[in-house]
Amino acid sequence: MVLLNPQSGSGRAPCLFRCHVQPMLKEANIGFDLFVTERRNYAWDMVKEKDLSRWDALVVMAGDGLLYEVINGLMERPDWKSVIQKPLCILPGGSGNALAASLNHYVGKGSFAKEDLLMNCTYFLCKGLYAPMDLVSLRTASGKHLFSFLSFGWGFVSDVDIASERYRKLGSIRFTVGTFQLLASLQVYKGRISYLPAEDQSFTSDSSFPPGAQNDTSAQDAAQMLSNNILSPSVPALPSQDSVLEDSLLVPLEQPVPQHWTVAPQEEFVSIIAIFQSHLGADLLLAPSAKLYDDAIHLFYLTAGVSRMAMIKFFMAMDKGTHLSLNNPHLHYVPVKAFRVEPFESKGVMTVDGEVLACEPVQGQIHRQLARIITGS
Repeated sequence: MVLLNPQSGSGRAPCLFRCHVQPMLKEANIGFDLFVTERRNYAWDMVKEKDLSRWDALVVMAGDGLLYEVINGLMERPDWKSVIQKPLCILPGGSGNALAASLNHYVGKGSFAKEDLLMNCTYFLCKGLYAPMDLVSLRTASGKHLFSFLSFGWGFVSDVDIASERYRKLGSIRFTVGTFQLLASLQVYKGRISYLPAEDQSFTSDSSFPPGAQNDTSAQDAAQMLSNNILSPSVPALPSQDSVLEDSLLVPLEQPVPQHWTVAPQEEFVSIIAIFQSHLGADLLLAPSAKLYDDAIHLFYLTAGVSRMAMIKFFMAMDKGTHLSLNNPHLHYVPVKAFRVEPFESKGVMTVDGEVLACEPVQGQIHRQLARIITGS
């Protein structure tokens, strides 16, 4: 099942699919049904209601926002425990393409953009290999329950993401334009950050599949894989749960965080980003040590007092993932299992996977290996 957003990026997604993706799928003998999205949340509603048993995988040809719709639509189904294990695939057709860049980073393919990045991800789809992927469950003060595969943000970075929408036709350059525009009037956001530090430090190592999820593929297996479309590695089953996924690390937002959590002493911020993949954009390597299933939320925050020049150096260094070596005293990073952000004032916008949220208290926790994503190994 291929879901394509014709408005993604600069509106070139249909042409890119027809000229680059479709010939590769034909060569690999992979059949597909194409659905063109017609409105916002079209994919959300479709995967929530449709019988998905006829498809081996759900493919998104768009930016990261459409995959966010698909994941949340799946998680609202009564059979979410089984359908969320159906392999997902991202074919980058948007302007951010953070997950696609992350998948290339994980298999050591380096930095790619535009058509090269798309060709790599289509090749992953033709190979048919997939791996587990962590998801983060987010809960808001107004009662929303959302699932994120990429990031949550508040402050400068989120403002750039949303403000640059007007320059969508510029492609990924829109973020550079938006950054310099907002640097002219750097805002400060007042609030509180609390978090549960990650105990498992394995995310810093170059780990491969966990036990039971190895993927040893011979040439004969690869040929069989192409004919079957999807090769299913042995992955750990989801824990036995009721019809609703429980966030065991969280307490209700109206209650104080548990005593074993850490409350950051700073209360004035320029930007807060909780990211679960390596890349925040195709050329923004924010969390170089992140993995698909490292069971960690990589929490970054910039405190008030950071200069505009330091901000520029920070974003330039992020291109290579060397921003932490700048030793900027205003930049803080900690891997966590859960977090809570409580604004003291309703200022700016919050974003989840690039989509807008109202500015209100939000908390989230990691759920390890909840989804499956088609990748290069």
